[in-house]
Amino acid sequence: MKKTISYKANKKTVERTINYIPVRYIIAMLITVVEIAAIIGIVVALCYFVPYFYIAAFLTEIGCVIKIIASDDNPDYKVPWLLFVLILPIVGFMLYFIFSSRTLQKKFVRRLNDLKSQAYEREDSAEFAALAAEDPVASTQARMLCRISEAHLFTDTKQTYFPLGEDMMDSLLVDLKRAERFIYMEYFIIEEGKFWNSILEILKEKASRGVEVKLVYDDIGCMSTLPGNYAKTLKKLGIEATPFSRLKGNADSEFNNRSHRKITVIDGYIGYTGGVNIADEYINEIVRFGHWKDTAIRLEGEAVWELTKLFLTDYGINVKELPRSEHDLYPSYTAGGEGGYVVPFGDGPKPLYERNVGKCVIQNMLAAATEYAYMTTPYLIIDNELCQSIENAALRGVRVKIIVPHIPDKKMVFGMTRSYYARLMKAGVEIYEYERGFIHAKSYLVDDRYAMIGTINLDYRSLVHHFENGVWLYRCESIKDLKADIEATLSQSIKITPEMQKTNLMQKFIRSIVRIFAPLL
Repeated sequence: MKKTISYKANKKTVERTINYIPVRYIIAMLITVVEIAAIIGIVVALCYFVPYFYIAAFLTEIGCVIKIIASDDNPDYKVPWLLFVLILPIVGFMLYFIFSSRTLQKKFVRRLNDLKSQAYEREDSAEFAALAAEDPVASTQARMLCRISEAHLFTDTKQTYFPLGEDMMDSLLVDLKRAERFIYMEYFIIEEGKFWNSILEILKEKASRGVEVKLVYDDIGCMSTLPGNYAKTLKKLGIEATPFSRLKGNADSEFNNRSHRKITVIDGYIGYTGGVNIADEYINEIVRFGHWKDTAIRLEGEAVWELTKLFLTDYGINVKELPRSEHDLYPSYTAGGEGGYVVPFGDGPKPLYERNVGKCVIQNMLAAATEYAYMTTPYLIIDNELCQSIENAALRGVRVKIIVPHIPDKKMVFGMTRSYYARLMKAGVEIYEYERGFIHAKSYLVDDRYAMIGTINLDYRSLVHHFENGVWLYRCESIKDLKADIEATLSQSIKITPEMQKTNLMQKFIRSIVRIFAPLL
């Protein structure tokens, strides 16, 4: 299915035909709806027509309530499920069992174990000892991060910070042209246009010369930007491509646990990540919500090994056969002795990650802050624990500044974001809206020492549901560039005042209801 859209490019209005929910996705969604309706319908029918079956259903509902209350889940996540179960008898607990958690098939669990056994091994005790001697607090932060994400601590990693998507694109195209052995790319959104077409030309040329090219794109993220059979098209060009978690119409949480990661790995020692997807709005070639402000980082050195591992894991669980490579995927490489410590890491849903890695990183950074904490995020929809961490930092006298968009991409989500302003501002947090347009950057900076750049937003989808990744930095050169960029962005933003927060009763009511169910959205 196709639709025509209009957008501005270089001050001109351009019309373009794009894919709009291909038939494959519509069929998958219909199958899911029918499957859920059938399951619920059968149980309801049994309650009506089978003697005493309703007693079993009632006992199941009680058991479900007990299970939710006794679980280790965040209380913010328990409340909406409890409401569902109590307000919607039978239907509520059926939806809970279907959607509350993602159940991995045994073959995928075995595949993950195989992929982990093939990943790199690294002894980083010397790096931890050096960091502990320099800053014990930073050392404990890094140690916890590495433990919960199964990552490693790296030094001698060259970093290049990009304050805009177009800056990243220019550098990325140069590096792709220099690839000699392999190129791995994984993105939530890929859309045909100047950005992707420029990359695709290079990938086709490299594949024809024997360079190994692999690509992962999220199946739902690209639902309206790529044809439903795009992986087959790319394979004909010599590119080994697969959608992440192909939508099949299963009645589980396949709609929830998407890959929001943005990763490029070139020859095992050059890597890119950040907020930038491969679409023209991210490089301001298309104007949809004003100026698009995004950030990215380029790593050069052995720290890129972790990005390689994350990519191969995501690729490996989405293809039929375990990926093999004739190349050295983790080459020894020294970038030139640049100072600082780096931990690239992954994050994702249970059972792959037992803890919310990104949330832990942000909370630890806030706890260590003594002077300031700057955060940029397109969405601000957080649980009570993270909200308290932000408030506590401000109440200690730390200058906490959060930058969010002024021009929203989703009005309901923007309303939810604004619903957190009053509480945070009451604790002394300063909220800014990027006046020029939409800020998509996910950047976190504390005291000129700590930083985190990656794909992790301050919302439930990023912090709980999606597969994400980031880079934790300590006393790295790129931190200075990040600080300068955030300060420049603050100067282009509107500081929110209490007078701006006036809302009517209906808006307050809608926001209150939506916030209850925000963890499930």
